[in-house]
Amino acid sequence: MAITDWPTQERPRERLLALGPARLSDAELLAIWLRTGVRGKSAVELAREVLAHCGGVSGLLVADRGSLRTIKGMGDAKLAQLSAILELARRALAGELRAGNALNSPQAVRDYLRLTLGGRAHEVFVALYLDAQHRVLALEELFRGTLTQTSVYPREVVKAALAANAAAVIFAHNHPSGVTEPSQADELLTRNLKDALALVDVKVLDHFIVAGNRALSFAERGLL
Repeated sequence: MAITDWPTQERPRERLLALGPARLSDAELLAIWLRTGVRGKSAVELAREVLAHCGGVSGLLVADRGSLRTIKGMGDAKLAQLSAILELARRALAGELRAGNALNSPQAVRDYLRLTLGGRAHEVFVALYLDAQHRVLALEELFRGTLTQTSVYPREVVKAALAANAAAVIFAHNHPSGVTEPSQADELLTRNLKDALALVDVKVLDHFIVAGNRALSFAERGLL
């Protein structure tokens, strides 16, 4: 049965307008964005299938677009809409970080990095440059690697931090394997970067490992 055949008070859009978005399920909210289902499947049923495929909303935010294409009904138009929504979310979080102290918004930092790195198929190493008030100046992708590793050169990191006129930096890299645990190489690299940047008075505030919809903080683990 199509959603248009449902009783008015049960339709997701009408329920949102009447009750507010907080009262709707994840599938109902996603169905409003999907707008239409496919033959024999309503938008809500399609939304449930998409969420099950991704492991929930968090998984959807970092889902591989190629993987989503395997779901009947998730064509170019819907994938383009999803990409646009995620980019708006990234820009909103980036704006929040630029306006305030990054240390006062740890969840915003985590969410921004998850949206930026979570869906990458290859390892990348990025730096969030901060000013003396810990406001974000910019995010820069410094190195790109393979499925399992990235070569990071402290000399180039120091040069980049100085070029950005950064007073502090937050590093992040992703693990496409889905494992957030830092390796010994990750810990050694972080110590080397911290020591190298200390020579030019740039403080390393944190290093995040992003794996899918999760992000591990070195600072929270006591690894800095």
